Amino acid sequence: MKKEYNCGFTEDNKWFRYRAAAIIVEDGYVLFAGNDKDDYFYSIGGGVHMGETSEDAVKREVLEETGVAYEVDHLAVIHENFFYEKRTSLAEMDCHEIAMYYVMKPRGTRELKSDSYTMGVREHMHWIPIDQLDKYKAFPTFMKEFLQTDHEGVEHIVTDERV
Repeated sequence: MKKEYNCGFTEDNKWFRYRAAAIIVEDGYVLFAGNDKDDYFYSIGGGVHMGETSEDAVKREVLEETGVAYEVDHLAVIHENFFYEKRTSLAEMDCHEIAMYYVMKPRGTRELKSDSYTMGVREHMHWIPIDQLDKYKAFPTFMKEFLQTDHEGVEHIVTDERV
């Protein structure tokens, strides 16, 4: 089996990642993932591999996490995200992530075939009502406003959770 390399690096307490993520909406609900370790929800997606396009990466990640081969509709958001994350009990990582968010074509059903694990931890898929998204600890934080407004073209959004 060929080893895949994510586009990213860690140096000292600095961490960078190039990520592809999905915006999956069905009947007023948006799909997020959660796991047994973290106390928050996060968008479906993951690291882009070296030599892989972000569009191919989002299709791969969505299939891995949901068990369903969603089709890409369009690139919607380029997200520059700055945040701190505790990676070990010893250090807090200063994180910088560039993510390409793709809107996926709706399938007309929220049925999934998920059996996903990330770093050995079981992931669970959660359909969250868009109009109640602000009641959840969910990242990216721009998602509710983005989903409730009209857009043309690709949006560039910068968030800094470090402040």
